[in-house]
Amino acid sequence: MRRAAAALAGVAVMAGCVGPGPGPGPVAQAPVGHPRELPRPVPAATPPRIEGAAIQGGLVRGIARPGATLMLDGRPVPVAADGRFILGFDRDAGPAALLVQRYRDPAGTMLATEIMLTVAPRAWRIERVDAPYRAGKTDAEFAAARPAELAQIVAARALVTDAAGWRQPLRWPATGRQSGWFGAQRVYQGKPGSYHSGADIAVPTGTPVLAPADGVVILAAARPFTLEGNLLMIDHGSGLNSAILHLSRIDVAVGDHVRQGQPVARSGATGRATGPHVHWGLQWMGAKLDPLLVAGVGPAG
Repeated sequence: MRRAAAALAGVAVMAGCVGPGPGPGPVAQAPVGHPRELPRPVPAATPPRIEGAAIQGGLVRGIARPGATLMLDGRPVPVAADGRFILGFDRDAGPAALLVQRYRDPAGTMLATEIMLTVAPRAWRIERVDAPYRAGKTDAEFAAARPAELAQIVAARALVTDAAGWRQPLRWPATGRQSGWFGAQRVYQGKPGSYHSGADIAVPTGTPVLAPADGVVILAAARPFTLEGNLLMIDHGSGLNSAILHLSRIDVAVGDHVRQGQPVARSGATGRATGPHVHWGLQWMGAKLDPLLVAGVGPAG
């Protein structure tokens, strides 16, 4: 009997239960662990909203998450505090462009979205000429002047201003017959020449030229450039800028803030021009844009 009682007492202690034993010793307690934390679900990332269709030479608008960063094909895209942005597509843009957005959610989690934009191609005006290609003027005066002119243009486009005209629908700087088309190109015996990088408006010399949108003057040529003549450049913000060529005079100065529709110059035929007209060029972050797509309708109204 004593042996059986001792055996039963041993089983009770090993099981961690209260039972007969040798004395009133402490009761064994099961260890208490921390409750297991389930992983939080990762919130779905919200992609930016794109307004409009991507097309060669075109401009689209969009809205990203406030505070987000955007990259288009690996290049940073300016994003306003309210999340609004624009994207431009060069005349020779490829068939697709990758837009990547990154932002933090309220919990601090970094989220990312990718959108592959399909860029519609265009049929450009191509004129094939049975004549040898000539690069243009090669005289000593041109060769000496051109590097400094190009440096001024590059420096102007590198400036960042507080302009917000990019938010506005752009308007043509003059009213008249369109005489030159963006993207038009001549091919000389199979060798392509440079394409036309803007739109031309045929108007008499002295016609008022108006600011296409609010902006800041970033270049006002002190003397005619060899190709552009009297050149005026206006930054509209967010990487968008206008270049207006062949002017007879410029009525604003670098640093001036201008309003959309404000007279800023007079038309002319300075530089390399065959007659009086206004050449309007548009660029976004280095991508050349078609004014006819961006401003719509045409200079005749």
